[in-house]
Amino acid sequence: MKFKVFFLALLISLLSTPQAPAAETGWRYWGYFQAAPGATAWTAAMTGPTVAVADGAVEGWAFTFSNDAVPDAKAPKVAPSFSKICGRTKAVAGKKRVAVMIDFGSAVLRPKGERTPRLIQRCIVAEQDALGIDILGQAVKVRAQGSGFICGLNGYPAKECGVEIKTPKRYLKK
Repeated sequence: MKFKVFFLALLISLLSTPQAPAAETGWRYWGYFQAAPGATAWTAAMTGPTVAVADGAVEGWAFTFSNDAVPDAKAPKVAPSFSKICGRTKAVAGKKRVAVMIDFGSAVLRPKGERTPRLIQRCIVAEQDALGIDILGQAVKVRAQGSGFICGLNGYPAKECGVEIKTPKRYLKK
């Protein structure tokens, strides 16, 4: 009987032990987010930017970090607002307007020797069949791998492409 009580206490102890801190490393990369027309919150894009984008949508890109313990990439810091970005851009017959926001991330993610560029917000007037990658390419200079993985926007970061880094301290669970 004492053994059963000891075993039960050990099992409860193991199950209630706090999880280990965040993984020691993770990935620094460009995260892709979208906001449908009228939306006021970002949704992580579950595909790459080779998707159709609706007139009135907001496309978001954020230089971000994630790993097994921090699985959710951080969306752009500023909430999506089509009216703030495209409100002064007149509609053009046969075209669509799409707002683009590019957040270059926090200083803790900045590659060594580089400067973090300022937030970009642009209204793009594009063909009706333009995909997310077409919209992005009209907004900024895009550097991508042959697979289509986005490596750099407007030269940031200058050389790397989705590199593994030590988990920044502010991302570690306390």
